[in-house]
Amino acid sequence: MSWFERDKDRSPKTKDQNTKTMKLYKYASPTMFYPVAGKMIPWFAIPATILFAAGMFVGFFIAPADYQQGEAYRIIFIHVPAAWMGMLLYVLMAFYAGIGWAFNARLSSMMASALAITGAMFTLISLVTGAFWGKPTWGTWWVWDARMTSTLILMFLYIGFISLQAAIDDPRRADRAGAVLALVGVINIPIIYFSVNWWNTLHQGATIRLLQKPTIRGSMLAALLIMLAACWLYSVAVVLTRLRCIILEREQNAARFAEVGV
Repeated sequence: MSWFERDKDRSPKTKDQNTKTMKLYKYASPTMFYPVAGKMIPWFAIPATILFAAGMFVGFFIAPADYQQGEAYRIIFIHVPAAWMGMLLYVLMAFYAGIGWAFNARLSSMMASALAITGAMFTLISLVTGAFWGKPTWGTWWVWDARMTSTLILMFLYIGFISLQAAIDDPRRADRAGAVLALVGVINIPIIYFSVNWWNTLHQGATIRLLQKPTIRGSMLAALLIMLAACWLYSVAVVLTRLRCIILEREQNAARFAEVGV
């Protein structure tokens, strides 16, 4: 069999693969993704509600009191997942903003805008709960600790991204300007994570490590992981909801949405 015949035999399969790829690519269009996002939201919102309830129950009623901090430590079941989500969502925001900037992908830029407010909310929660945890533990609401200070900078980066986009009328220019700020700010994420190792700080070290055994009780670990999963599912549901609002705001022709069965 010649090379031409072999290539001819493969062509129907290749054509089918290309057709499937094109079908997936169509969802990169905001108007096509809009109804899909609406169908996805309940699949994340309902499990998030269940896991929030389960995580709070395990954390506040099953997990034992800490031998040093007593009952005050239980705020970690809100503080730690919020801090993790604040960092994770910033990385995702910068990623989508960068993709939107590099490839002029409108949906990616909209996703970055949708992620920003949720990430800022979790970062604010981590700062507030950290202050409430610090008062009984350190005797003060705030210390210019390396991790606390770098987390505050993260909050400012979120606020800067949101404010910069709101200050520019042209959405495309706003997306590009926001992408530059988001990508530059990514350097702050490893600083937050490794700050307790790089500097002598009051903030306690990590209790959960990927390559080492956790240093907390099993019930405490379970509560943290359940709450983290709940925060993640909640974030997906809220970001998709906000993304739909952004798509509606930016896309002027309402008839285009009617054509795809909105």
